[in-house]
Amino acid sequence: MEGTIANFRGGRHTKHNSQMIVLVTGADSKEKATALIGKTVVWASPAKKELKGKITATHGNKGAVRVKFETGMPGQAISQKVKIE
Repeated sequence: MEGTIANFRGGRHTKHNSQMIVLVTGADSKEKATALIGKTVVWASPAKKELKGKITATHGNKGAVRVKFETGMPGQAISQKVKIE
């Protein structure tokens, strides 16, 4: 399965560098996104490193999910593809 990183998770005054919002292809409802909780997400950086994360929760009603990565994510990861395993 595949997804696209939408943005960092954050609010008006904060930004969580290790948490990202991911739009999953094929998941267009909250129910479909709920089935993905607990799965592993892998992002391949341009330097050929793989950063792994885990889906922790849904985000909104359109099928987006929150992913917590092991380390902080770079800004260049936004709008990049990820693999969901």
